[in-house]
Amino acid sequence: MSEKKWYAVYTKPNWEKKISELLNKKKLENYCPLNKVVRKWSDRRKIVMEPLFKSYVFVRVAAEDIVNVKSTYGVLNTVNWLNKPAIIRDYEIEVIKRFLGEFENVRLEKIDLNVDDTVRSINGPLIYNEGKIVEIKNAFVKVKLSSLGYNLVVEMNKCNIEKVYPESQVRY
Repeated sequence: MSEKKWYAVYTKPNWEKKISELLNKKKLENYCPLNKVVRKWSDRRKIVMEPLFKSYVFVRVAAEDIVNVKSTYGVLNTVNWLNKPAIIRDYEIEVIKRFLGEFENVRLEKIDLNVDDTVRSINGPLIYNEGKIVEIKNAFVKVKLSSLGYNLVVEMNKCNIEKVYPESQVRY
């Protein structure tokens, strides 16, 4: 059996908690990041646990168990990179867990990407490589990676890159 790795799966809308329960019943390790959010009604306030990532659940399985995960009712597909399930690094899951353990009312913000922005690959065979965006279309961007004196242009899913900020604009 191969080594277990983290993967992300797409779920039916608002099925994140249900999918987590179904995966638990199958004895498959999973993580549905839940955010503590204060909801206000006219007569009261209540803390509710909402999924941080809408329509996503993370699973930690061996590659051969992905078929079992995908056969779970309510799982629509895996998040893919180069036509294979994208691997999420262990430390990224740990950062999410630690962050949600320390803070409430966490928000996700999409990163605005523009042509000529410098980005870094965070998944796949080009991980940690930096390049410039040359084109943006739908969920994909074309990134120019200059190495060995050649321009290598690759089409990457936006979810697999992060924007690189100049030192003077580092975000915390």
